[in-house]
Parts: sequence; structure tokens; C-alpha cells
Amino acid sequence: MSVEKALEAVRNGRIILIYDFDDREGESDMTVASQFVTHEKIRTMRKDAGGLLCTIAPYGLARAVGLPFLSDVFWNARGAYPVLGLMAPTDIPYDNTKSSFGITINHRDTYTGIPDCDRALTITEFDRVMFQDKPPDEIAEDLGREFRAPGHVHLLNSSEHILSDRHGHTELASAMMYMAGVHPSATICEMMGDDGRSAGKRACMKYAEDRDVPFVTGNEILEAWADFKRECPELDV
Repeated sequence: MSVEKALEAVRNGRIILIYDFDDREGESDMTVASQFVTHEKIRTMRKDAGGLLCTIAPYGLARAVGLPFLSDVFWNARGAYPVLGLMAPTDIPYDNTKSSFGITINHRDTYTGIPDCDRALTITEFDRVMFQDKPPDEIAEDLGREFRAPGHVHLLNSSEHILSDRHGHTELASAMMYMAGVHPSATICEMMGDDGRSAGKRACMKYAEDRDVPFVTGNEILEAWADFKRECPELDV
């Protein structure tokens, strides 16, 4: 089963490809567990994928430590900056929910924050800090001590009940992390083509086949996630 192959790859720190749906974005994202990010993996995602590199924060934990959705930050700032209210993302063509974008961050030990080593450090340290066995307020203090915002790593906040209302790559990748038993934060990057558009599904499948990279679809993940939730009803995500 392709999902099982992909989950094993996630556990082993390998990159996988996740395709969402033909009637949604129709895109494939390179995906790796954030705890296993290295500068070599960032280079691969930057050169072979080429889209926007983002790191996911699970909804409940992000809320507990105070990491906001960026759309909420902009909406709350519209009194001082009215244009932000006018630019609210209410017409996303492939989604009827708000954007999953959170804030952007750099680790304080980076210089510019954009080189592969800098972004790998930011991502792995964000993962380490977020998943400490500490109360949320202490994690929040550590975030403030170790990171600055804005920065060069884009955070994505997953939706409250993943894959219930929103079926984006944020949620699909999060589900894969939960099912793999790793920290529920993935780092993802869209596959781009050479024609000015996103890479097509067939091209991404060929890329995956040529490099022995697991390729899994949104429909496969939805089916596996439904089984996983039935087996783990205590999991509140």
C-alpha cells in the first residue's frame, strides 16, 4: 500500500510527495518530518521542488503557545492599517476556509536566515522547542528567546480538526505525521514545473518513480486517516 510505504519513509526521515486532489490545487508537495530536516533536504526541496518552503504547527499547540494565523493578525490590525481588512482572503479559489499561513520566523542564531543551513536550523529548533514536555507558557517563553519574527521560514497552522473541513496539504501532511508516529510537524514545498506553472501530477509521479520517492494522494490519505481515527478515538486532532 502506497500510504504504508510513505509512512515508513517518514519515520526514516525521508522526503515523500503528497498530491492533494484533482479538483483542489492539483499540486504535489515535497514533504518531510520537521524533526528530520537537514540542509541537504532543504537544498533538495529548493532545487527539485522550488515552491514556497513552509513548516507546520499543529492547531492545538499553536493556539496554546499563542502562534496566530496570519489572517487574524492582519484582520486585527485593520484599524491601524485599513488596507489589510480590504485584502482579507475571502475568495481563495480552491478553498472555502481561511488561509493556513501563520507568522514567519528565523532562529536567533541565524544570520540572514535564508541559506539552507539557516533554514534547516530554524526548522529543527522550532520542532525541538514546540514539542518539549513543558507547559505552553514555558514553550512560548522559549520561542521568544530563541526566535525572531518576521523571518524566512513560513509557518502554517493546521486546522482544528484536520481533514474534517479543510483538505489542504497542511492537513494531509499533518495526518501523515500523526500516522507515522513522529512529531506532528511537517516541512513542505510545492513542486514547480519549467513552464511557469505547478508541476503536473504525471511529472511528479515520474520524478518519484525515478528516485524511489513514495508518492501518495489525498484520497489515499483520507482513507488511511479515517481508519487511523477509528483505531485511535482518543486522539483529539
